[in-house]
Amino acid sequence: MQGPRIAASSYSNTAPLIWSFLYGSQHGKCELILDNAPARSAELLAQGRVDAALTPVAAFQTIEASRLVPGVCIGARERVRSVCLVTKGRPLKNVRSVALDISSRTSVCLTKIVFREFLGFEPEWKPAEPDIDSMLSGSDCALLIGDPALRLAESTAAAADTPFQVHDLAGLWNEHTGLGFIFAMWMDRGTQVPVEFDAVRDEGLAHIDEIAANYTEDIGTSAESLKRYLKENIIYAPDASMLSGMELFFELAFKNGLTDRNRPTGLTG
Repeated sequence: MQGPRIAASSYSNTAPLIWSFLYGSQHGKCELILDNAPARSAELLAQGRVDAALTPVAAFQTIEASRLVPGVCIGARERVRSVCLVTKGRPLKNVRSVALDISSRTSVCLTKIVFREFLGFEPEWKPAEPDIDSMLSGSDCALLIGDPALRLAESTAAAADTPFQVHDLAGLWNEHTGLGFIFAMWMDRGTQVPVEFDAVRDEGLAHIDEIAANYTEDIGTSAESLKRYLKENIIYAPDASMLSGMELFFELAFKNGLTDRNRPTGLTG
């Protein structure tokens, strides 16, 4: 196939950023590789197997010669709903072990920053597959991301007798910093890919109704709830607060030894 190779995860919140490649004006112009784990997209970019990837932002500090593509992101100004810490009635201050969803790098780093910087202690970390029952069978708390997290947050909000307590990770970040948070951005390896990612985003956002209808059965939520999530919780164009939040995230990740460097993004003045 002619054209660039592009990787992304297949979560519902990425759908507006890849709709054009699958069904719209960019269909057939790029080779799109989809995976359930955002970290897998970062691996493909690091290995030089794709030209660009929708990548957890933490990977920017580890992938040599990578470049953040400006103007497009997956982020949140306050609550994100699909990245959360889950306990069974236990407050976070009493957590002693955390099962970490291995499918994301940025959310794992953010979780460690929340405990170390904001809660003031370090629990035991346990890498785990994203299955909430299994995660909480051996840990006090679980980090869950993407559609599994959104599904759990939806079911918990709707149930009066749920055993789960859900803590929105972007909400915790905003509570302690006053800033928004960016979870993922398009990244290339320093050679600009001939794709207008902002135009691709806008085309996808124009088809939110179709996207929501495609995901409602899998997630187990209503189309209206999913549309609110994609239109209100997820922010696809970073503002100043979100960019400042990313800079602070990189600073704290480096301070806490979660990355080996704090490389400037070039996205803020």
